[in-house]
Parts: sequence; C-alpha cells; structure tokens
Amino acid sequence: MLDSVNWTLAPYEALTLDDLYDLIQARIEVFVVEQDCPYQDVDGRDRDALHLFAKSPAGEVLAYARITAPGVRFDEPSIGRVITTQSGRGKGLGRALMVRAIEAIESHYPQSPIRISAQQYLEGFYSSLGFETVSEPYLEDNIPHVEMLRGSE
Repeated sequence: MLDSVNWTLAPYEALTLDDLYDLIQARIEVFVVEQDCPYQDVDGRDRDALHLFAKSPAGEVLAYARITAPGVRFDEPSIGRVITTQSGRGKGLGRALMVRAIEAIESHYPQSPIRISAQQYLEGFYSSLGFETVSEPYLEDNIPHVEMLRGSE
C-alpha cells in the first residue's frame, strides 16, 4: 500500500482547487463527522501553511497534515490537522505521514523544536516519534489534548 501512495507537500498557492476541496472534505469527514466535533475547520491558517498529503492512485485522500510556521499557532513550527481517513487506516500511513512532516519542518526550519496539540489518546503514538508532553491535559473542541514538543534540547 505505501508503495502506491502519491505524496504531496505543497504551499497553499500550489494546491489545485480539487486538492483543496478533497483535503477540506477529508478533514471534515474525520474531525466533524467521525469524531462528532462541530468546530470551525477553516480557521485562516491554511493560506500560510504547507500541506502534506497522501492520495491513492485513484485520487482519494488517505492521510493529511498541516504544517505551520513559527509564530502562526505556536512560537515553534507546528504539525496539526493530522488525519488518516478510514480507507487509509491500518496501513502505516499515520507514522509515514508524521515522519514526512517532521522531515519537512527540519528542512524548512532547521534546529527548531516542533510543537503539537495532540489528542490525549494519541500521546503514546507521538511519544514514539520523539515528542514529549509539556502540558497538563486540556479540552480543545471538547476533546482532551496535550501539548507536546520534539527536539527541545
């Protein structure tokens, strides 16, 4: 499966209209519909972000993450809106997505730590990628989250 996935890393202005539509549709499908969490997905940060996504050969979004620059959401660069769609789950795409997102940040913002706001139930997954919990749990959109930092030495 991972061999047949088409990966893209692009700034907002390089996305096609179809890509943008597909990415927003996938984010709403996972966060709003599956997680039953009505919230404002289009938050004004997409235009200033890098968008990393995997599509199947048929063009279906399988995984997605949004990378924001330092000062956009946190003082550090950040990875957010991380999803694996239903058809992409169980294939190692979540880990592959995060590894690629970390590499993109290391390339664009060398020597900078990375901060994420992680759903608390995924704390172990993010820890396995080198992130350390740096906050107490808090509610974001009625879902328990923790802030995590990677590379803060």
